[in-house]
Amino acid sequence: MPLKVLDATIATFNGVFEKFRAEAPQNKANFILFLADIDPSTNLSWCPDCVRAEPVIYKKMEESAEDIALLRAYVGDRPTWRTPQHPWRVDPSFNLKGVPTLIRWENDATKGRLEDSEAHLAHKIDSLLIGN
Repeated sequence: MPLKVLDATIATFNGVFEKFRAEAPQNKANFILFLADIDPSTNLSWCPDCVRAEPVIYKKMEESAEDIALLRAYVGDRPTWRTPQHPWRVDPSFNLKGVPTLIRWENDATKGRLEDSEAHLAHKIDSLLIGN
């Protein structure tokens, strides 16, 4: 089954999130992956945990037989992310502490999550994919 991917930045998030929410009932599972932005000088994320986790997360989702939607939300550059008032740090729906953070989104709420140091662990991603 195809993996449906939407991308959003802080500036575009609200509109993209509304589309994601509207389409959520059509999918078997819906996920939001909060990531650090790409550093233009290296063409890689400035966040080492994101660099490590992304390929594992994508591989696991692509291997799934289910219809999965993934909203990739980019938190900004390092100084933007470090701001204590970052919109996703203070939003009670997300309450981000670190990146990457992978959230299973069901019934308009967080059903499960993996944060920074565990987001690359295949067995934990598998558990989140099946909703445990």
